[in-house]
Amino acid sequence: MMKTEKLLIANRGEIAVRIIHACRDMGIASVALYADDDIGSMHVELADEAWGLAGATASETYLNIAAIIEIAKKSKATMVHPGYGFLSERAEFAQAVIDAGLKWVGPSPSAIEKLGDKIEARKIAASVGAPLVQGTQDPLNNADEALAFAKQFGLPIAIKAAFGGGGRGLKVVWKLEEVKELYESAVREAKAAFGRGECFVEQYLDQPRHVEAQVIADQHGNIVVLGTRDCSLQRRNQKLVEEAPAPFISDEIYQQILSSAKNICQAANYVGAGTVEYLLSRDGKLSFLEVNTRLQVEHPVTEETSKVDLVVEQIRVAQGHTLSIQETPKAQGHAIEFRINAEDPARGFIPAFGVLSLFEAPFGHGVRVDTGVRTGSLVSSHFDSLMAKLIVTGPTREVAIARAKRALKQFKIEGVASVLDFHRAVLNEPDFSDEFNIHTRWIENDFKQELKPSKRSIPNHQQPMLLSYIEIDGKLHRLGLPAGMFAQNPVSAVEQQQSIEPELSAEHLLAPINGVMSAWKVENGEQVTEGQIVAIMEAMKMEVPVLAHQNGVIQIVAEQGKSYQAEAIIGIIE
Repeated sequence: MMKTEKLLIANRGEIAVRIIHACRDMGIASVALYADDDIGSMHVELADEAWGLAGATASETYLNIAAIIEIAKKSKATMVHPGYGFLSERAEFAQAVIDAGLKWVGPSPSAIEKLGDKIEARKIAASVGAPLVQGTQDPLNNADEALAFAKQFGLPIAIKAAFGGGGRGLKVVWKLEEVKELYESAVREAKAAFGRGECFVEQYLDQPRHVEAQVIADQHGNIVVLGTRDCSLQRRNQKLVEEAPAPFISDEIYQQILSSAKNICQAANYVGAGTVEYLLSRDGKLSFLEVNTRLQVEHPVTEETSKVDLVVEQIRVAQGHTLSIQETPKAQGHAIEFRINAEDPARGFIPAFGVLSLFEAPFGHGVRVDTGVRTGSLVSSHFDSLMAKLIVTGPTREVAIARAKRALKQFKIEGVASVLDFHRAVLNEPDFSDEFNIHTRWIENDFKQELKPSKRSIPNHQQPMLLSYIEIDGKLHRLGLPAGMFAQNPVSAVEQQQSIEPELSAEHLLAPINGVMSAWKVENGEQVTEGQIVAIMEAMKMEVPVLAHQNGVIQIVAEQGKSYQAEAIIGIIE
């Protein structure tokens, strides 16, 4: 029976490679998809088949439900695995897969819907007696309601998109006068990222830890919590370092997590892999945060300590098998995962992109690297900045940290900025390695080491592709060739770049990211002070403030609604 399965992976990068590996282990054929930039990617090469999704951006490709379902039918796939991100938490995608008569590797559309709506998830958590902070039962109608809540329960408060995730549409308010502005910003972000602007509000735990439980459930009513993780080391609510089991938590908290996570999943009729997330305050107060109805980026640390292959388990569950494990396993050793993003930590973790001139991963005892790139790979500006994950395991946390130092010393990435230096620096911080004083805002508030900015890689002005079709043995193949290939005197991207590179001077205000200028907060000719927010840019559905780099009078250059590259001149302050 196993041999006849064929699994389509609706994703890219390291997670697509990870799923291909699981398929190989199970004797299941794998089908990859690729956007234009991904044509030379590792997941495309490793899969048994690869089908092109015509287009460059996420919305044209990995978010295009109709195109993915069409390829699933053409390739005669029997199963679809969404990975994480993209369509993994979209109930309408799960439904479309089921309607096409295919097996969906994930929870039911109704469970995704119920738990993806944060208000609904809170209600389920409350109904099973899970620990919760004060919050609104229903979406807010306006900023005044948020203000009334803040006055009743005190600051800080968190305004959150009801359908959000990944830190998008989440604003923390510390001052009453900021409530209105931040409420509106959360609604805008939520609309841009999720197409829905509803927000709710709850008490914000200051300097909490982020702990979570990995759950797996089958179609026969068995639910097992595989273990806990700590994911407190984050920037802008995006995790950077995760470990399992969650260190330094009391047995009481551990038991609370285990039982409430199981009860929440039971109440939602959950099937497949999922994560129940909590915040743990400094004074030991546990509060339910949300459920992620998919496989998480940080799943490998649980695999290493529970000895369960989560992706294989997901596929088995979708095939109708019972779980291979019946109760929470005792954690074996300790595992830490470092996300290796193409970002420059010295410049506020600005995403970088370009071609990797060197990618040399570490190896040796206790070291695992999950990646979708190698030397020569393109890190595309169209997608997420995660290149690889370094997972280090040891019999104790101390040994895991020692191995992590060894592995990070060995890790070499050139051509594109990476967070390697940041990870090396974190391991030398007593807050992380000794007493574990880490909390979700530690990077912003407590991390003091100065890191050197990376040399900016030359932006890869991706060459336009010339698409043509060719028939081989009765099968139509799409052929993509760089448009400049047939030009009489091809100009290299580097030469082009040099010819248009303007001279920078101290007055120039530069774009902090690749993104759209969504709003200017000041008028042309206005006096501004250093550190003042003068504009808002938007990228990957997140709003990023642009700060004045010095005092002076501002001259606005960039137009609202237009896209700009990182480091482009968007204004002049003299």
